[in-house]
Amino acid sequence: MSTVGDVSLSTMDQYQIKQDSNQKKELGKNEFLNLLVAQLNNQNPLEPQSNGEFIAQLAQFSQVEGIEKLNTSMGSLVTGYQSSQALQASSLVGRKVIVPGDKAVVDTSESFKASLILPTSSSNVAVNIYDKSGAAVSRINLGEQAAGNVSFIWDGKDASGNLLPPGTYKFEAQASYAEGTKGLYTLLPANVDSVTLGGSELMLNLAGLGSVPMSQVQMIGQ
Repeated sequence: MSTVGDVSLSTMDQYQIKQDSNQKKELGKNEFLNLLVAQLNNQNPLEPQSNGEFIAQLAQFSQVEGIEKLNTSMGSLVTGYQSSQALQASSLVGRKVIVPGDKAVVDTSESFKASLILPTSSSNVAVNIYDKSGAAVSRINLGEQAAGNVSFIWDGKDASGNLLPPGTYKFEAQASYAEGTKGLYTLLPANVDSVTLGGSELMLNLAGLGSVPMSQVQMIGQ
């Protein structure tokens, strides 16, 4: 009978380790052990397997077993991480977060607090406010400001002092420099309606604003 590596072809068929032309079959711990036993049972009595070869195969078996245990451990780690994400997500629903953006849902019956990022000191910083139709409704002049996070408050009123209706407003921050006016990033509050799990990152679904990744959250409020 023909042999391959001291294992008969019939034995190879018995343990189903053949590969077809389109699919590669990987050996797990049990298949590797079966193959090792088959080699011992079918070795040539006149040329038995040397101790060195046997030890090498045992080492390979241990390596395969170690990889399987590592895969199991990684699976448990991923499951634990997903559970942690779900717990974190449940605690965020209904709370307010601060995220970078230029739009916010504003309840004009109370003061709206936000901030902007000023990379270098400026002689004059201002925030223009627009309604959902794009019309300018107010402007907050902050004057000279040092570099860093600059807080501002809007009272919900237009330039004439009239209280505006609640809704979505756009905030455009600008800083004046010798070479001209530059736009600035604003950090605005938003309410978390729900959270989307799965994928590579937790996604927060913000009321009236869409979704943002958890990594963009700058602060979590009440």
